Formats: sequence, C-alpha cells, structure tokens
Amino acid sequence: MKTKVQLVAASLVLACTAPALAAVVDSNMIPDGQYVVKVERVQDAHHVLVLMSNGVETVLVARGDVDFSKLKPNDSVRVALVKGVVPVFEPLQ
Repeated sequence: MKTKVQLVAASLVLACTAPALAAVVDSNMIPDGQYVVKVERVQDAHHVLVLMSNGVETVLVARGDVDFSKLKPNDSVRVALVKGVVPVFEPLQ
C-alpha cells in the first residue's frame, strides 16, 4: 500500500512540474549578452521562439533591420540580447 501511495505522489509531482518547466520566459528577464540558441518556431519576421542552451524557452524580438524570416526550425543562431531585444544575430553552420 505504501508503495502505491508513493507512486501516486511521485506521478502528481511530475505532472505538476512538467508544465512549469515548459513555460516561456520573458526575454526581458534574461541578462544582456551573447547567446547561442536553437530556433523552435519563427512567428514572423520580428519574433522567433528559441530554446537556449540552459533549456529556457523565450520569444526573441528583433530590433531595427533584423529579420528572422529566413530562419528555420532547428537552426542554431548566435544572438546579442540587449534589454530583451535582439539588435544583431548570426546564423551558425
């Protein structure tokens, strides 16, 4: 009986934490710097959903002449992030 209760409790913990891990983090909360990210989805020319190397998902916003429309899912990109906005990026091979 005790094993069943532990199994049910562990299942509930996993079920509650999985959605929390999948939450998208606001790019304004990420420190300024350069990051290598993996493209998950291009929303439009100025917004792209990416996965960072630490497992964080975020939507990056382009500034100025930056255009994400030529990116594809699974592309690796080096981005500069300044106050939550991408002023420049470089596709990686």
